[in-house]
Amino acid sequence: MDKKIYEQLQETIYTETLENGLRVTLLPKNDFHKTYGLFSTNFGSIDNQFVPRGKTEMITVPDGIAHFLEHKLFEKEDGDVFNTFGRLGASANAFTSFTKTAYLFSSTNHVSESLNTLLDFVQEPYFTDATVNKEKGIIAQEIQMYEDEPDWRLYFGVLGNMYPKHPLHIDIAGTVDSIMDITPELLYENHATFYHPSNMSLFVVGKLDPEETMQLIRENQSKKEFLPVEPIERIFPEETIQDIKPYDFIQMSVNRPKSIVGVKGVTEIPSGVKALTYKTTMDLLLTLLFGPTSANYLNLYDKGIIDDSFSYEFNLDRTFHFIDIGGDTKDSVVFSDEIKKILLDAKNSSELTEENLTIVKKRMIGQELQSLNSLEYIANQFSQPSYGEATLFDVVPIIESVTLTEIKKAADEFMVEDHMTTFHILPKGENEA
Repeated sequence: MDKKIYEQLQETIYTETLENGLRVTLLPKNDFHKTYGLFSTNFGSIDNQFVPRGKTEMITVPDGIAHFLEHKLFEKEDGDVFNTFGRLGASANAFTSFTKTAYLFSSTNHVSESLNTLLDFVQEPYFTDATVNKEKGIIAQEIQMYEDEPDWRLYFGVLGNMYPKHPLHIDIAGTVDSIMDITPELLYENHATFYHPSNMSLFVVGKLDPEETMQLIRENQSKKEFLPVEPIERIFPEETIQDIKPYDFIQMSVNRPKSIVGVKGVTEIPSGVKALTYKTTMDLLLTLLFGPTSANYLNLYDKGIIDDSFSYEFNLDRTFHFIDIGGDTKDSVVFSDEIKKILLDAKNSSELTEENLTIVKKRMIGQELQSLNSLEYIANQFSQPSYGEATLFDVVPIIESVTLTEIKKAADEFMVEDHMTTFHILPKGENEA
């Protein structure tokens, strides 16, 4: 077991990769009464074309199968796993993203039993035709609910413009039609491929003894048999800048228009520490341009172009990276035009000064340090995209290291008009002026 000490934050992380390939990370925080465990697989909604483990031919699986599998793993022959956690006094949950599926528990008592339960139920699937068919109706209702959610439609609308071929533009839960093709056999095949320990990681944080906890995990895994470790071959559609759809809109039952601007990253995605530095640089850039104390934000707010629903984000993950900036507005065209104007002149923006950067850095570092008081935040951040040897505890020194020159360079390279798109949602009966 390896041990890494972060002197500045007074944190110590213990890591070990087991013989079956499972990477385990432990973070003792014994001033907390709660322990939080998160078991995740590098398998999300975009992974719909791959070579199954033990086979040689590429297959395409129904959209939404990763999310469907997440739901079904909680149901066993002898009952619902939620009931098991409940009897232990623990709470449990799970979530599926574009690239990850994660299962978690939190507890103040019976932590060893809860941790064994987490490992066992995720690694021991049970599917039947009856239970799978029952779940189709439940998830179909969930999909239809999100189809009526304007902010969800806005987000996937801009993804559809940026990634018309890539599965990123498809709802994480799939479609009502796609989930009808899911079978127990497909679920078992996906589980065997993506839930191999070598494609998974376990993170435990809170009140724990690292030696005892690691030994419990070793013993749990040693009792199970897994196929040999082998890489997973996945395929994603190739896209060009020409595939980006510059604009689209839909009408929904909303009181005010909604607008979102997307900027698609088309350069090669860095890896390891460079990826975390790149993401931090882009986060700083967006905060300088659109943060609540920036002149841009105040100007747009005073003119009524944006309101408190305004948000911005830089997303970077396994096969994609992009910016999305959106919110409610009185005029969707004016909103998107103003945002694009700011982005296209970002490298020359009067917001990009050493003084502003110092202020934004201090605020970001303060927020980061405050977030480290939340076990849930820490665990969820460790389940996010891999940055190689870099971890959550490297963020503060990386924030401190980013220069204004690097931020301006990022603005110059990323903010290209041909990489931009807009998507609007208008009240029913309204059209763009």
